Amino acid sequence: MANGTALLRGQKALVTGAGGGIGRAIALALGAAGAAVAVNYRGSRAGADEAVDRIAAAGGDAFAIQADVSEESEVEAMFAAALGRFGTLDILVVNAGIQRDAPIADMSLADWRAVLDTNLTGAFLSARAAVREFRRRGIVPAVSRAAGKILCISSVHEVIPWAYRTNYAASKGGLMLFMKSLAQEVAAEKIRVNSIAPGAIRTDINRAAWETPAALDSLLDLIPYGRIGEPDDVARAAVWLVSDEADYVTGTTLFVDGGMTLYPGFEGEG
Repeated sequence: MANGTALLRGQKALVTGAGGGIGRAIALALGAAGAAVAVNYRGSRAGADEAVDRIAAAGGDAFAIQADVSEESEVEAMFAAALGRFGTLDILVVNAGIQRDAPIADMSLADWRAVLDTNLTGAFLSARAAVREFRRRGIVPAVSRAAGKILCISSVHEVIPWAYRTNYAASKGGLMLFMKSLAQEVAAEKIRVNSIAPGAIRTDINRAAWETPAALDSLLDLIPYGRIGEPDDVARAAVWLVSDEADYVTGTTLFVDGGMTLYPGFEGEG
């Protein structure tokens, strides 16, 4: 394998929802692999600024940019700012996502729409802008064998049903077929589109599932590998998938889940 610091040298990346958790870990990993990184956030800027500072301290190039990916005008402005700073983009990581959990009878239309608008429409708006730029620029062999790379951060719940979170599961199931359909559409142009589906990862969004020993023990019953995932587990996979080492990989979901999708409840006699 090539030197990790050189895998993405000379490439420009945009990571949505990178103010914390998995998104921030991916932004840091892309920067460590040599990419310049636009770090998107929607609310608090502190986490995005921290990622920018860490990339800069290591000699990289990064900047933070605010945008709500569910809003078309804000996505267009975000891409304009990234292109203005970097000149082009080679990598888009579609990571921004939210949850609004409720039983179906109690779920509001506003919460249904908020999750679908961010998790699925946000992916569409971001990917559309990226494809336009990849087509405009074309392949630059000295930078990458691909014209561009889009990586969607999905979830094991693109295949595992999740009661009381029908909006979230629907958004991730939709994201799976969006990714595959887009990959099919643009593969001939040497634009690669893939997903990572994390399982249980130690982030603030699911803190209640791992913060106490009792909660963690219950969670580990769902993970054959016997530990909770860390954001860096996803970030390392992301660097590989957007690098030329994965140049023949498109239209696939890589599950980073410690075996959660092995349905451990069926172990043994089921």
